[in-house]
Amino acid sequence: MPFTYHRTIHFQDTDAAGVVYFANILSICHEGYEASLRTSGISLKEFFTNPNMAFPIVHASVDFLRPLFCGDQVIISLVPQKIGAEKFEINYEIYLADVLVAKAVTRHVCIDANTRSKQELSTEIIQWLDGYRKETEEVERRKAREVV
Repeated sequence: MPFTYHRTIHFQDTDAAGVVYFANILSICHEGYEASLRTSGISLKEFFTNPNMAFPIVHASVDFLRPLFCGDQVIISLVPQKIGAEKFEINYEIYLADVLVAKAVTRHVCIDANTRSKQELSTEIIQWLDGYRKETEEVERRKAREVV
């Protein structure tokens, strides 16, 4: 089941045309990512200042389906998934009311903060990822039973 994060589009999110500046949608998605970590019990201060481990974004993409304006109330729905021993990806969907207005993806890799070399995901992140995987699998099982 996706994590949902509610957010109001602020004036500072917009550009001279009055719509959300393209790069800011990734910042808004990152707010949702941080909220999902916090909700699962991960200390953001410890997570982002860990002297031994970091999770840089190595890929990001956004598809814009319609513009967003100052004052819009959006819902960011995100689903993280493990894609390797040292990588995970987060898929985001941004909704205005019930309308999908943007989709984004961020791919993160776990590295040793000192050597900058890849390392396996931490237990903490694996637990965070597994929580969403189990919820998603349960939702899919329920849907499959409803179809039968």
